[in-house]
Amino acid sequence: MRFAIYLLMIVCIASAVGTLLEQNREEIFYIDRFGTYWYQVFSKFSVSQIYNAPWFLVVMAFLVVSTTLCLIRNVPKILKDMRSFKEYVRQTSLRAFPHKIEMQSAYNAEQSVAMSKVWLKKNGYAFKEKQDGETLLLAAKKGSSNRLGYIFAHLAIVVICVGGLLDSELPNRLQIWLGSKSPIPMEARFVSDVPEISKFGANNISFRGNIAMSEGETANYALLAMGENSYLQQLPFSVKLNKFIIEYYQSNGMPKRFASDVTITDFETGKVENKIIEVNHPYEIHGVTLYQSSFNDGGSKLKLAVLPVQGDKFSATELNTDVGDTMEIKAQMAGNERTYRLTVNDFRPINVENLAAADGLAKPKDFQAQILAVTGSAAAKHNENVHNVGPLVRYTLTDERNQSVEYQNYMLPVQLDGRLVYLIGMKLPTDEGFSYMRIPADEKGGMDEFLSLRAAFNNPEMRLRAARAYAAKVEDPRIDKENIVVLANRALEIFARSGFKGLDDYVDGVGVPEAERVPENIRAPMKTILRDYLIFSAIDLRNFARQQLGLPELNYVGQVDAEKQAQWFDSAIRALSDLAFYPAPVVMQLRSFEHIQASVLQATRSPGKFVVYLGCLFLIIGVFQMFYVRERRLWLWVKPEAQGSEIKAAMTSLKRTLDFQREFDQFKQDFSELERK
Repeated sequence: MRFAIYLLMIVCIASAVGTLLEQNREEIFYIDRFGTYWYQVFSKFSVSQIYNAPWFLVVMAFLVVSTTLCLIRNVPKILKDMRSFKEYVRQTSLRAFPHKIEMQSAYNAEQSVAMSKVWLKKNGYAFKEKQDGETLLLAAKKGSSNRLGYIFAHLAIVVICVGGLLDSELPNRLQIWLGSKSPIPMEARFVSDVPEISKFGANNISFRGNIAMSEGETANYALLAMGENSYLQQLPFSVKLNKFIIEYYQSNGMPKRFASDVTITDFETGKVENKIIEVNHPYEIHGVTLYQSSFNDGGSKLKLAVLPVQGDKFSATELNTDVGDTMEIKAQMAGNERTYRLTVNDFRPINVENLAAADGLAKPKDFQAQILAVTGSAAAKHNENVHNVGPLVRYTLTDERNQSVEYQNYMLPVQLDGRLVYLIGMKLPTDEGFSYMRIPADEKGGMDEFLSLRAAFNNPEMRLRAARAYAAKVEDPRIDKENIVVLANRALEIFARSGFKGLDDYVDGVGVPEAERVPENIRAPMKTILRDYLIFSAIDLRNFARQQLGLPELNYVGQVDAEKQAQWFDSAIRALSDLAFYPAPVVMQLRSFEHIQASVLQATRSPGKFVVYLGCLFLIIGVFQMFYVRERRLWLWVKPEAQGSEIKAAMTSLKRTLDFQREFDQFKQDFSELERK
């Protein structure tokens, strides 16, 4: 019994962890929450899939066995004790009972026995008579069904655990362990390539898998993921995704409804039904329940603009691709043409973000987060800071050394800190999440002016021209204008190559030949001078870039939008400094798309839930019996005497509560009327 209690405690703790900690998420989710060290510790216990962890299943199985053996051992004894009136108790045992009475009655034995029986029946006692010489024993009891509470409570544990095991991966894992199933081989790319040994039959007792379909596709199988391996689960029906439905709130663009319009064909009856499956509205057929689980891209067709961020060119080229496709592109990197492998990983037409925080766009929300718009509170639906910021594209560029970097760019500019900016994200292999550059949008809402300015920074002739234009504006006769040109041109060159950090490193002598290093005593003012020359020269450089685009010159003085232009220039300079560390020579901007949606339905057969419901019913019965039904036992000995009869009685209960004491007091009071005065 102690062993079963310990196991039950372990199961309770593990269940609490599984309830509080979101299950079956990607590895980075847990690393981000706990850190690398604690994730490694927790992963030893499979906290991300705790209900299917081998140790948890073993504990559950041992709990079932232990509690079952306990029931087998004790139920016959309990049932026997329930049926027994314990008429073997003798008068000599009376002194052992704390609740007892002894009296002499003026009524004869027959009258005393008759009145005692009336009292027992009135108070709900069942009784049995036993003659022992001249003495008659009335052995009575009530509430003995209290003992059923212990049986039902323990039986509930067994039944609930069995139901949990039925709905776990244990039935499928048993088939795998027995050698009748093996994982889908790596070389199998299509369903037709999957061998029969990697498929579970349509009559499989329980399973939980995903059906992923693009619009127009039909599937009659689900993909089961168990650990690092995958299997196919055949279904007794087929599902065709006609359309994936997303509806939005007009106020803030948040998703209001996710649903799949599907056609289901029953293989057994041939019946064809059209159903709408959405969140909190599943559909059940042949014991298999279909839930709206998530959604993803089904191979959308994208038109991307390839924007150069290296060299002195700023004209874009366009390419057409599909989500999931891989192609080769050529780009200039450090003056040399290099080949990159472009893989379009994902496309999302909606991205609901909270723009109140500066880092609100650090991570696009996944389906689970966006689904809160459907099932969450009304407050979330009317949050003024929450907006749909539009589509994004996620892609990977792999260089000739097979080094890959993932990128994520939004199609439309977003308003952050009062400025309209494009978010250009990247994630290195060592990063946990995306980091973003903010490229300011120009007057037309595009990136043309920024890209033109970037190209101008990389053009030696335009840099020198901008340095001379700035030097010509300096009116102080004490300053040699040629020195201004040299320093301004050098500041522009260093900044174009390595941003603000490069300027600081140059002044500090990092990577600079000793003969060219700035003397230590003038480094601080030199940093200020170079930054000033950089900014003022860059103002002229921007005007030269605008001339190439056919835009009017800016002077920032007396203009209606002078403050706005100054903010754009500040954002552009910051973005150009960050761009020096951008690991790719190009940026992919999404220009247009043809969205093809894919839905992910979860197919679940869980017969164990009905077993669990039965176990819960047993638990309710058991708790009610244990806490609200009180067992009472009463023994009455009536012995005839010359002038009346002698009555002895004892009452007992498993729990001697205040209620029991009041009942015994009432018993004494009622029988005191029989006592001889």
